[in-house]
Amino acid sequence: MSVQGDMAAAPSAWQALGRHPALWRVTLLAFASGLPLALSGGTLQAWLADVRIDIRTIGVFSLVGLPYTLKFLWAPLFDRYALLGMGRRRGGLLLTQIALIAALLAMSSLDPRSDVALLGLLALVLAFASASQDIVFDAYRTEMLPAPLRGLGAGLTNTGYRLAMLTSGALALVLAGSIGWAFTYRVMAALMGGAVLITLLSPEPPEPAAAPHRLVDALREPLRAFLARPAAWAFLILIVLYKFGDAFAATLSTAFLVQGVGFSVAEVGVVNKGVGIAAALAGAVAGGALMVRWGLLRALLVFGVFQALTNLLFAVLALVGKSHVMLVVAVVGEQLFGGMGSAAFVALLMALCDVRYTATQYALFSALAALARVFIGPPAGYLVADFGWPMFFTLTFVASLPALGLVLYLAAPIRAMDRPGKDAQAAA
Repeated sequence: MSVQGDMAAAPSAWQALGRHPALWRVTLLAFASGLPLALSGGTLQAWLADVRIDIRTIGVFSLVGLPYTLKFLWAPLFDRYALLGMGRRRGGLLLTQIALIAALLAMSSLDPRSDVALLGLLALVLAFASASQDIVFDAYRTEMLPAPLRGLGAGLTNTGYRLAMLTSGALALVLAGSIGWAFTYRVMAALMGGAVLITLLSPEPPEPAAAPHRLVDALREPLRAFLARPAAWAFLILIVLYKFGDAFAATLSTAFLVQGVGFSVAEVGVVNKGVGIAAALAGAVAGGALMVRWGLLRALLVFGVFQALTNLLFAVLALVGKSHVMLVVAVVGEQLFGGMGSAAFVALLMALCDVRYTATQYALFSALAALARVFIGPPAGYLVADFGWPMFFTLTFVASLPALGLVLYLAAPIRAMDRPGKDAQAAA
């Protein structure tokens, strides 16, 4: 049964979930992709702080997150080589998941008070294996989901990833308080074992006829192939700008709520980590579901408009002052429509990838999108100091508008991405 025929007969998200098992596999693998992040970051910092490791040493541990920003450097290896005799994607997933389990078990055997240097080295190995799993998972999802399912797949990915971060973050901290840090990390390793089972039971995406046969081709051809497509530079600019206003506002949002308005840290935590996360999950799933019917172009425009408007909710909160009702409205709006915008944006990145070089191109696109988050922090602080919070959030709304103009400019090629092409395969 063809994907095109399925989608014609099953226009709703629920029907798509029932007819395409690939969506469930993507959700479970997204959970595996998100699980290790906190275990080399916030949860590990909590472990170190709990056993009274020096704060300067804990600060150095933040460097173990570097592989997540540099993963595009070794992504071509996963486009070139089929690993463990299982193909480019399943082999890569299995290898990285085994490495993650080994790193977690090794970390669980150490005492930070006497083995802090070795623990740091293993945390770096964990982050490297996790970033590598992200590379392969992004490629696997992109190659397994045809155009009509990309938006829903992106929303389900966001859901699985966030649930995993809650598991390895909040749940891990609760577990550590009752069973200790060593057993907590072993529980996380056991959960990664479940991911291995999913990988073994999943099919390998069809190998493209022109996949790179030399490493040098895997290094140079992805960029050359992308730049050869129409409006390539405009798409690169859109990748940078689509979430720019959203990221700009989020840079200082917590500082705004605590220092700018006067909410307590506990109040912010309850709303952000409770109501906010629920809204983000709902937004990701709703955004993906709507994209099944709307298509990529309409979703990028509608979700982009609403994610821009939510920045103005924080400007209103800055004007009215400490209002718990307005706090909930602003946070829910930001997370809900930000989640929808993220679903559309991930679907766009998937649509832009060439199946011959999916791992490399997606890693490059995601690194390019992250540039905004890296560099807007310092100017954001100066803008607040010079103009105040209401004007700052108004400016973040204005900063969201160029991306919407680019979406309209690229309407024809974006609309063409929704048409099933030769790279679409059945999500069996």
